Amino acid sequence: MPSLLRRRLLLAPLLIGPLAGCDGRAPLRIGFIGGLSDRVSDVGQAGLEGVTLAVERVNRQGGLRGQVVEIVARDDRNDRQAATAMAQELVAAKVEAVIGPFSSGIAAAVMPVLEQAAVLTISPTITSMDFVGRDDHLVRINRTTRDNASDYATQLSRRGQKRVAVAYDQRNRAFSESWLGEFRTAAAALGAPPVGEVGFESRADADFASIIAAMLDTRPDGLLFIASAADVARLAQQARRLAPALPISASEWAATEQLVVLGGEVIEGLLIAQGFNRDDTSARYREFREAYLQRFTREPGYSAVMAHDAASVLFDALQRRRPGESPRQALLAHGPYLGLQQQIVFDAFGDGRREVTFTEIRQRRFQRVK
Repeated sequence: MPSLLRRRLLLAPLLIGPLAGCDGRAPLRIGFIGGLSDRVSDVGQAGLEGVTLAVERVNRQGGLRGQVVEIVARDDRNDRQAATAMAQELVAAKVEAVIGPFSSGIAAAVMPVLEQAAVLTISPTITSMDFVGRDDHLVRINRTTRDNASDYATQLSRRGQKRVAVAYDQRNRAFSESWLGEFRTAAAALGAPPVGEVGFESRADADFASIIAAMLDTRPDGLLFIASAADVARLAQQARRLAPALPISASEWAATEQLVVLGGEVIEGLLIAQGFNRDDTSARYREFREAYLQRFTREPGYSAVMAHDAASVLFDALQRRRPGESPRQALLAHGPYLGLQQQIVFDAFGDGRREVTFTEIRQRRFQRVK
């Protein structure tokens, strides 16, 4: 598809269902912002797919109080300037709320725009401590970098990795530096602070061999990557070439289906956390998974599950909203909510918590660590 045509399709409103409800009212517009065209767009694309299924479900059930729901999707291209412009477009479109963004770096760019317009913004995935405990219009489905990095420090210490070297993507600085800082603190408390920290900027032409070489100069007993799935796959490739026996792990950011596709054999044994249970056999999750496979012909990943949860929370809150309540007030007042696999509870600041499990990649599958 020509790039211009593809961009026009991405930026056009995504209509789910008829153009108006049975009572003739205009659709209820829900904004979406995520990376849909960048080289690390796997998280955003899956997120939009998860939201799409939630919207299709609510419209089949008659909409929200008889009002059809419409997604207005915008591509942030994993670029702060583009993301700011897209947030301004969503405000101009008068959306009821926004689902997204999916990275902490993009959240830092768009939240001033959305906050000024008092638009409820539900992020399925961001975890940076920069957004925790703030009385604003941002609501987070996910846990925090403190939670995740502390769990990683414990896991690696239990595996005997006391000299871990870390590579982190500075393009998503709000996330990676928050995650690294929390890991540094937690690992030091266990007597095993990281022995090397190598920053890089995610680009197609990044020199991943030099990054791994710099990590190996610190004589580590394990390598940890804070990066996207695409970059973790390339870092792992160089790690296997230069130090094939060294254990590797990656932050939860990379835990998408793209990691397995791109990584192949070089990520065998990689340790990584998951924000959902891929092996869940409950009826609720099985129905979602089957619908996702049928609609998009691939397995759902964490961002699809968590974005579907974000949309479900929003629709439940709007359905139960009392007269005079803003969307944010309704969301905080009417919980807890039932997600696909977990109960979703928010504190007074709109910060949620989420259970995670650790997995290792074995035979191109995420297998839970027991």
